[in-house]
Amino acid sequence: MSSADQQPPQDGGGHAHASESRARDGIRLGRIAGVPVYLAYSWFLIAGFTVVVYGPTLALREPQLGNAAYLVALAYAVLLLLSVLVHELAHALSARAFGWPSQKIVLNLWGGHTQFEAFTASPGRSVVVAFAGPIANLVLAGGAWLLVTSVELTGVPDILANIFMWANLLIGLFNVLPGLPLDGGRLVESIVWKATGSQEKGTIAAGWAGRVVVAGIVFFGLVLPWLRGGSPDISFTLVMLLVAVFLWQGASASIRSAGFRSRLPNIVAGRLAVPAVGVPNFASVDEALQAGAGQGVVVVLCAPDGKPQGVVDPAAIARVPDEARGNTPVTAVGYALAAGAYVPESAAGQELVQYLAQLQGTEYAVIDAAGRVVGLLSQSAVVSAISGRSAR
Repeated sequence: MSSADQQPPQDGGGHAHASESRARDGIRLGRIAGVPVYLAYSWFLIAGFTVVVYGPTLALREPQLGNAAYLVALAYAVLLLLSVLVHELAHALSARAFGWPSQKIVLNLWGGHTQFEAFTASPGRSVVVAFAGPIANLVLAGGAWLLVTSVELTGVPDILANIFMWANLLIGLFNVLPGLPLDGGRLVESIVWKATGSQEKGTIAAGWAGRVVVAGIVFFGLVLPWLRGGSPDISFTLVMLLVAVFLWQGASASIRSAGFRSRLPNIVAGRLAVPAVGVPNFASVDEALQAGAGQGVVVVLCAPDGKPQGVVDPAAIARVPDEARGNTPVTAVGYALAAGAYVPESAAGQELVQYLAQLQGTEYAVIDAAGRVVGLLSQSAVVSAISGRSAR
């Protein structure tokens, strides 16, 4: 199982942030064809599971191995890892042919994923990159089949060669099932994308197709054998359920991601902000009232150079006696905005969301092309626009 993730370039963040990200990815194995490769710590879980489950089975089938059966099971886990690595490299190298830079490859509990930097995709190219992975596994399976049928292998080499052949065959065939997050889901996505002109609609359709695939796996792998009187063993049932949960979560994440992307064009600072006016931070409370605070208009405090620094609190103004308003500085009834918490009214989409994510605080002044304050944008308004839910 694998996935290819688009990751837009990050602005800033510093070396500390990059180091934390690498630490989360796992153990860096090095670079292959210029692409950093990481081994996630979760891989050791699947390796241990393989040894514990497959080791005893192999020991019963091949009693001459003795305790070495567990080493063979570990070798099986490593061969699976290499198969997934080839799968992900096929994604990365085919994407490079289209000018899509790969940020990293991460090998993990569920196989792995290739993460790309920002790129402009098309339906056809998306399918090529997606299917490069399964094709690579089928090529490996074919090579192993030639080895098994043309060379007289015995003992451990024969066991591992057969395991390698069947593992790659299953990885290749499983990944072409038509639903996200499997590679075959990209075909469904691209067909709908080509027909409708909307990648988001294609992704949603492929996500729902992925849910259908999950239902089919559970039905044919667990429910139907049970209805026929069979009793799948515990380890097989556990693996099937874990795979089903992983695929369902991946399909659901794809649907949510597509919904987010479809709403991005509506995430515009000027459109989401409430109207506001700016006053100098050396003004009085009375001047703030005249600027609009008295009529419920949001008033933003600005530094002498015109940059927004704070917001007038209407409740605080109401507590200032009438006779003191002319002599009370407006800063006495305001609260500070985070440093740099202002955006152009034309700021929109992913760029706006990423920028706001780097700022402290929950409010941001909105300025026009001339640098004048025209609005105040709240974090809750952005979150509501992203989620598609009304702000409470």
